[in-house]
Amino acid sequence: MMIGYRLLCLLIGYVFGLFQTSFIIGKLHHMDIRNVGSGNAGTTNTLRTFGLKAGLAALAGDVLKCLLAVTAVKLLFSSRAGDLLPLLEMYTGAGCILGHNYPFYMNFRGGKGIASTLGMFLAVDWRIGLSCFALFLVILFTTHYVSLGSICAYIAAFLLVTVFGAAGYYGMDLRHTVEMDGIMALLACLTIWKHRGNIQRLLNGTERKTYLGSRHRQEEK
Repeated sequence: MMIGYRLLCLLIGYVFGLFQTSFIIGKLHHMDIRNVGSGNAGTTNTLRTFGLKAGLAALAGDVLKCLLAVTAVKLLFSSRAGDLLPLLEMYTGAGCILGHNYPFYMNFRGGKGIASTLGMFLAVDWRIGLSCFALFLVILFTTHYVSLGSICAYIAAFLLVTVFGAAGYYGMDLRHTVEMDGIMALLACLTIWKHRGNIQRLLNGTERKTYLGSRHRQEEK
């Protein structure tokens, strides 16, 4: 039965993840976001292409869709899953990230899932969500590299999930706690893979910086 629940949660998450905020914003501007800038259907490319308001709208949409997906699963399975509810929430978040990254109707060309991951953790464990978002902001405002902040925040999230799980914060037995750690490890590996080009540019010193102030955004162009 739990296998069926896992698959259903992945599917629910994937369907929610198909709501492509950046793609919709691009279409409102008569443009395919995947054909401009970095070609990524995510917050950063939307910010650089259409400005701060559009970037914040993309961020909000991608956070909310995962937050809503996990919340829906909480409502559906809270009385059925028992102690395993955090695991099902993680499966839902993973499905939403996959839907965001690989939407079937966009030829599987989506984003990188960072904002959606924030939404997942705000629903699954807000302590991790807020801590890692704070870390991301610190790195962004000190280095102006979105990719570096995203990767570091993701690694921190994986470590925190592992530590909190080992400490018994999620109330699951060892086998299911390790399964939850495994999902997070796979998501971290996926993020590193999606950022492989950024990592190479960081190593080469050619990664593009991102500034939030309008004056600085003009300078970066």
